[in-house]
Amino acid sequence: MRILLVEDDQILGEAVRDHVLANGHAVDWFTTVADARAALEVTGYGLVLLDLRLPDGSGLTLLKQFRAGGDATPVIILTAHDQISDRIEGLNSGADDYLIKPFDLDELSARILAVARRYAGKPASIVRLPGLVIDLANRHLLADGAAVSLSAREWAVLERLMERPGAIVSKIQIEEALYAFGSEIESNTVEVYVSRLRKKIGRDRIATVRGLGYSLDAKA
Repeated sequence: MRILLVEDDQILGEAVRDHVLANGHAVDWFTTVADARAALEVTGYGLVLLDLRLPDGSGLTLLKQFRAGGDATPVIILTAHDQISDRIEGLNSGADDYLIKPFDLDELSARILAVARRYAGKPASIVRLPGLVIDLANRHLLADGAAVSLSAREWAVLERLMERPGAIVSKIQIEEALYAFGSEIESNTVEVYVSRLRKKIGRDRIATVRGLGYSLDAKA
């Protein structure tokens, strides 16, 4: 999943970015309202981590603006504001969850997973597909009953395909899931990681739809 992090505290921002990256997500990190707004206008994110007190304005104002514009991207507020009234205002403005600083990074990971599952229509952390048992919370995968170890990027590709099992996922959509891992995306990057994933979970489980993208087998 590609995540937008909006946080001006350098130490916290680095810690959150590195932790989220280690969990296999792509992260774009910005420190101002203006940069975050520009990013939201041109990029589709799976989730936003939003600080409220930013150098050039309020994260809450940004949240209200893109909710008013019809943007339904899930948002978790990260803030030092610990008053009940602040939490209520944030949730009423369209936030999906609220974490008070300082917070535990593992709790942040759990909140990200929970919010993402709700939006994907998967309330359980364990997803079962033909021959596959996928534990999203713990990053455990069984293929035909055998445990399979995936790299962070392989998880990113699998999770993007899992968002719409049986439907076509374009190469561009998969590239977006890999984009912010710290290196440029080469022309064959998607093909490389799809090939590696096929070797681990079974070649027939990921179909190539020529000229359109890839599809994860969802048939019983």
